[in-house]
Amino acid sequence: MLKEGTKAPDFTAADQAGGKVKLSAFRGKKNVVLYFYPKDMTPGCTTEACDFKDQHKKFKETVVLGVSIDSAERHQRFIDKYDLPFDLIADTDQKVVNKYGVWQEKKLYGKTFMGIVRSTFIIDKTGVIRKIFPKVKVKGHVSEVLDALKAL
Repeated sequence: MLKEGTKAPDFTAADQAGGKVKLSAFRGKKNVVLYFYPKDMTPGCTTEACDFKDQHKKFKETVVLGVSIDSAERHQRFIDKYDLPFDLIADTDQKVVNKYGVWQEKKLYGKTFMGIVRSTFIIDKTGVIRKIFPKVKVKGHVSEVLDALKAL
């Protein structure tokens, strides 16, 4: 599991438009909020994405990136439907979720399966993880992220 104060694992992955997003491209320029969520268009994930959208103007020196294993096409529909102002990473090969340790065994209704555990990482301009929010509860989470960014 990753720890606060360590270098964030770099990655290059496709966004909703099929473009490439490279985490290290933000080094020296902006902080990054990297939030992992299970699935586009589901109630909790929609609420979380819309909370980030509603507070987006407050993320002045920060890039917000959402990550799930959904396809780029599904991400684009999600962005279009909810007018999301940030990129979504299509981690269809699960490389990013594995690097960040959020692809884990989950249980729901008595069934065990692998999936994304909702988590958020705040990465500073030098590429160091400054805050990890494991097993995120959606309600109030974006406010917690904003408060943590103020401390940077």
